[in-house]
Amino acid sequence: MKKISLLLLVLIMQSCQYFEKQVPSEKELLEQQIKEINWKEVDQYPSIVDCEKLTDPVQQKQCFFEFLASTIQQKLSVDTLKILFPKLDTIEVKVTVNSDATMQFEPQFPKDTVAYDTIKIDSILKIKLVDFPKVNPAIKRGIPVKTQFILPVIIKTEK
Repeated sequence: MKKISLLLLVLIMQSCQYFEKQVPSEKELLEQQIKEINWKEVDQYPSIVDCEKLTDPVQQKQCFFEFLASTIQQKLSVDTLKILFPKLDTIEVKVTVNSDATMQFEPQFPKDTVAYDTIKIDSILKIKLVDFPKVNPAIKRGIPVKTQFILPVIIKTEK
Protein backbone atom coordinates (compact mmCIF):
# COMPACT_ATOMS: atom_id res chain seq x y z
CA MET A 1 0.00 0.00 0.00
CA LYS A 2 2.89 2.34 0.76
CA LYS A 3 4.36 1.68 -2.67
CA ILE A 4 1.06 2.48 -4.38
CA SER A 5 0.58 5.71 -2.41
CA LEU A 6 4.17 6.69 -3.10
CA LEU A 7 3.64 5.98 -6.80
CA LEU A 8 0.41 8.03 -6.79
CA LEU A 9 2.18 10.88 -5.05
CA VAL A 10 4.95 10.89 -7.68
CA LEU A 11 2.38 10.80 -10.50
CA ILE A 12 0.41 13.67 -8.99
CA MET A 13 3.56 15.76 -8.59
CA GLN A 14 4.50 15.10 -12.21
CA SER A 15 1.04 15.94 -13.51
CA CYS A 16 1.14 19.39 -11.85
CA GLN A 17 3.79 20.40 -14.34
CA TYR A 18 1.27 20.00 -17.16
CA PHE A 19 -0.99 22.63 -15.60
CA GLU A 20 1.67 25.30 -15.23
CA LYS A 21 1.22 28.18 -17.62
CA GLN A 22 4.10 30.02 -19.17
CA VAL A 23 4.12 33.63 -18.02
CA PRO A 24 5.35 35.96 -20.79
CA SER A 25 8.40 38.00 -19.91
CA GLU A 26 8.23 41.74 -19.34
CA LYS A 27 10.17 42.32 -22.53
CA GLU A 28 7.69 40.33 -24.61
CA LEU A 29 4.75 42.19 -23.06
CA LEU A 30 6.45 45.53 -23.72
CA GLU A 31 7.15 44.66 -27.35
CA GLN A 32 3.54 43.56 -27.81
CA GLN A 33 2.23 46.82 -26.30
CA ILE A 34 4.55 48.91 -28.48
CA LYS A 35 3.30 47.15 -31.61
CA GLU A 36 -0.32 47.84 -30.63
CA ILE A 37 0.19 51.60 -30.13
CA ASN A 38 -0.83 53.80 -33.06
CA TRP A 39 1.97 56.37 -33.07
CA LYS A 40 0.25 58.57 -35.66
CA GLU A 41 -2.84 59.29 -33.54
CA VAL A 42 -3.24 60.85 -30.12
CA ASP A 43 -5.91 59.96 -27.59
CA GLN A 44 -6.81 63.61 -27.03
CA TYR A 45 -5.87 66.53 -29.28
CA PRO A 46 -4.44 69.77 -27.90
CA SER A 47 -7.15 72.00 -26.54
CA ILE A 48 -8.04 75.18 -24.74
CA VAL A 49 -10.30 75.56 -21.72
CA ASP A 50 -13.32 76.68 -23.76
CA CYS A 51 -13.13 73.62 -26.04
CA GLU A 52 -12.79 71.16 -23.16
CA LYS A 53 -16.40 71.86 -22.22
CA LEU A 54 -17.49 69.93 -25.32
CA THR A 55 -17.94 66.20 -24.82
CA ASP A 56 -17.49 64.97 -28.41
CA PRO A 57 -13.77 64.55 -29.31
CA VAL A 58 -14.43 65.53 -32.94
CA GLN A 59 -16.10 68.76 -31.85
CA GLN A 60 -13.26 69.45 -29.39
CA LYS A 61 -10.71 69.04 -32.19
CA GLN A 62 -12.71 71.28 -34.55
CA CYS A 63 -13.18 73.90 -31.81
CA PHE A 64 -9.44 73.96 -31.13
CA PHE A 65 -8.47 74.32 -34.80
CA GLU A 66 -11.06 77.07 -35.35
CA PHE A 67 -9.80 78.91 -32.26
CA LEU A 68 -6.20 78.56 -33.39
CA ALA A 69 -6.89 79.78 -36.94
CA SER A 70 -8.98 82.75 -35.80
CA THR A 71 -6.43 83.77 -33.14
CA ILE A 72 -3.57 83.65 -35.63
CA GLN A 73 -5.67 85.63 -38.14
CA GLN A 74 -6.41 88.27 -35.49
CA LYS A 75 -2.75 88.59 -34.52
CA LEU A 76 -1.73 88.87 -38.16
CA SER A 77 -4.60 91.18 -39.09
CA VAL A 78 -2.40 94.18 -38.45
CA ASP A 79 -1.52 95.54 -41.85
CA THR A 80 2.15 94.45 -41.83
CA LEU A 81 1.77 91.38 -44.04
CA LYS A 82 -0.98 92.95 -46.14
CA ILE A 83 1.20 95.95 -46.96
CA LEU A 84 4.47 94.09 -47.53
CA PHE A 85 2.92 91.21 -49.47
CA PRO A 86 -0.36 92.39 -51.05
CA LYS A 87 -0.75 89.24 -53.18
CA LEU A 88 -0.36 86.90 -50.22
CA ASP A 89 -3.80 85.71 -49.14
CA THR A 90 -3.13 82.45 -47.24
CA ILE A 91 -0.16 81.12 -45.30
CA GLU A 92 0.24 77.55 -44.22
CA VAL A 93 1.65 77.56 -40.71
CA LYS A 94 3.25 74.53 -39.12
CA VAL A 95 2.09 74.63 -35.51
CA THR A 96 3.98 72.66 -32.88
CA VAL A 97 2.40 72.19 -29.47
CA ASN A 98 5.09 70.81 -27.17
CA SER A 99 4.39 68.53 -24.22
CA ASP A 100 5.16 71.43 -21.84
CA ALA A 101 2.35 73.50 -23.47
CA THR A 102 4.73 75.82 -25.33
CA MET A 103 3.99 76.58 -28.97
CA GLN A 104 6.09 77.20 -32.07
CA PHE A 105 4.96 78.57 -35.41
CA GLU A 106 6.76 78.08 -38.72
CA PRO A 107 5.44 79.22 -42.10
CA GLN A 108 5.42 76.57 -44.82
CA PHE A 109 6.17 77.62 -48.37
CA PRO A 110 6.57 75.62 -51.56
CA LYS A 111 10.23 74.73 -52.10
CA ASP A 112 10.44 76.71 -55.35
CA THR A 113 8.87 79.88 -53.97
CA VAL A 114 10.64 83.10 -54.89
CA ALA A 115 7.66 85.41 -54.89
CA TYR A 116 7.89 86.13 -51.16
CA ASP A 117 10.68 86.92 -48.76
CA THR A 118 10.26 83.83 -46.60
CA ILE A 119 12.72 85.03 -43.97
CA LYS A 120 10.82 88.29 -43.52
CA ILE A 121 7.46 86.48 -43.28
CA ASP A 122 8.94 84.05 -40.75
CA SER A 123 10.26 86.90 -38.59
CA ILE A 124 6.89 88.71 -38.76
CA LEU A 125 5.14 85.53 -37.62
CA LYS A 126 7.53 85.11 -34.71
CA ILE A 127 7.02 88.70 -33.62
CA LYS A 128 3.22 88.69 -33.95
CA LEU A 129 2.51 85.25 -32.49
CA VAL A 130 3.74 85.86 -28.96
CA ASP A 131 1.57 85.90 -25.84
CA PHE A 132 -0.57 83.12 -27.23
CA PRO A 133 -3.42 81.91 -24.97
CA LYS A 134 -2.66 78.80 -22.89
CA VAL A 135 -3.02 75.59 -24.86
CA ASN A 136 -3.13 72.19 -23.20
CA PRO A 137 -0.90 69.64 -24.99
CA ALA A 138 -2.17 66.50 -26.68
CA ILE A 139 -2.51 63.35 -24.58
CA LYS A 140 -1.33 59.88 -25.57
CA ARG A 141 -1.96 57.08 -23.07
CA GLY A 142 -2.28 59.60 -20.25
CA ILE A 143 1.00 61.39 -21.04
CA PRO A 144 1.31 64.89 -22.58
CA VAL A 145 2.99 64.62 -25.99
CA LYS A 146 4.31 66.92 -28.70
CA THR A 147 2.07 67.37 -31.74
CA GLN A 148 2.56 69.09 -35.08
CA PHE A 149 0.09 70.03 -37.76
CA ILE A 150 -0.17 72.40 -40.68
CA LEU A 151 -2.90 75.00 -40.45
CA PRO A 152 -3.94 77.21 -43.39
CA VAL A 153 -4.34 80.79 -42.19
CA ILE A 154 -6.21 83.30 -44.33
CA ILE A 155 -4.43 86.66 -44.33
CA LYS A 156 -6.54 88.64 -46.75
CA THR A 157 -10.30 88.44 -46.82
CA GLU A 158 -12.23 90.02 -49.68
CA LYS A 159 -14.89 92.48 -48.58
